[in-house]
Amino acid sequence: MKSNQTNVREKVVVLTGSGISAESGLQTFRDHGGLWAGQKVEDVATPEAFKRDPQKVLDFYNQLRKQMLAARPNEAHKALVRLEEFYQVDVITQNVDDLHERAGSSHVVHLHGELLKARSSVNEQVIVDCFSDQTLEDVDADGFLMRPYIVWFGEPVPLFDEAIRLTQQADKVIVIGTSLQVYPAASLLHYAAADATITVVDPNPPQGLNNIEVICAPAQVGVASLVNSLIESKNDK
Repeated sequence: MKSNQTNVREKVVVLTGSGISAESGLQTFRDHGGLWAGQKVEDVATPEAFKRDPQKVLDFYNQLRKQMLAARPNEAHKALVRLEEFYQVDVITQNVDDLHERAGSSHVVHLHGELLKARSSVNEQVIVDCFSDQTLEDVDADGFLMRPYIVWFGEPVPLFDEAIRLTQQADKVIVIGTSLQVYPAASLLHYAAADATITVVDPNPPQGLNNIEVICAPAQVGVASLVNSLIESKNDK
């Protein structure tokens, strides 16, 4: 049950997808005919692909890591940081980049993993930082090959229960730049409280969004406008 005490900051959950990172120059497969940075997802984003050709998979994520490190947070990322001055903000992202963190967001849940980490291909609990290229010489203490810390297609999403918990507690849910077609992330809206307000920011919003506020705009423009409005509503009280 949500508190009505005026000294308790409202909880905002922000679900972000590729649209927010695209405005920093990063690509995703859904915008390119089933390709992700020029590769078929089944060749680089499945456990089977890693077993079949681990070098190809490592090369792919090494390339993505370089692209990510060259990118910079945009005004949408920065606007969400400003929102923390007035609300308790949790970011749940489908993106594997670190742009939210570099912008300054305090709490980010990466549903699909992180490019700046690697994990054992056998022991899922062995996770290490990874700031440079991975090679086939990178192994865990037992000699098993390290793989990108990415949730590939066909794998469970370990942090989904945490995402559900945060969404259930939110007073406001903001969705930015996601097609709401990738599951289980797309089902998170079903866990929002009945009295929570939901706002979708997207230049091409999904169809069938009933009883949901839609801001039909690119992420930088739409998020900045929404955040300014939410902050003004606090200042008016």
